[in-house]
Amino acid sequence: MLAGLIFLFIVVAVLGYLIGLYNGLVRVRAAVKLSWSNIDVLLAQRHDELPKLVEVCRQYMQYEGDTLERVMRARSGVDAARAAGNVGGVGAAERELRAGLSGLYAVSENYPQLKASEPFKHLQDRISALETAIADRREVYNDAVNTNNVRIANFPDVLVARLGNFPEAQLLHFQGEQTADVDLKAAFSR
Repeated sequence: MLAGLIFLFIVVAVLGYLIGLYNGLVRVRAAVKLSWSNIDVLLAQRHDELPKLVEVCRQYMQYEGDTLERVMRARSGVDAARAAGNVGGVGAAERELRAGLSGLYAVSENYPQLKASEPFKHLQDRISALETAIADRREVYNDAVNTNNVRIANFPDVLVARLGNFPEAQLLHFQGEQTADVDLKAAFSR
């Protein structure tokens, strides 16, 4: 009888430990999803601001249609990758968007009235703030991904992770030129 109670205690303790491991893995997976959602919200906000910026620029830049179209195509690429939850695709699309915005800012130097307009200044500040927030959230996301990936690789968590189908999460990588925020004020203060 004592042996049966000891065996039952051991079984309950092991089950409790495995449940604790599983719940911990669920929490870190949820942290990754939450972190991505925070980035997604900011990307969506920036997505909504870019057409306004392009429209303000279009009013002043009559001969720069290719530059404006490049920004809008890049915006669509970021949105498509974001909607698909493709972290790697977001990184690649961000590279195109930043290149398009850099081209837009460079060309806008030829339009002093554009630089002086209140809507342009407002959108410039708004997009700059969103860029900073995206960079901050990207750091939080990558930290959550790292925590997740370390947990599912450590023993004994790896056993529960494999049984519970907890895949590795993908870090949000950007190319070298993408690690720096777009400095809109510097682009327009020449």
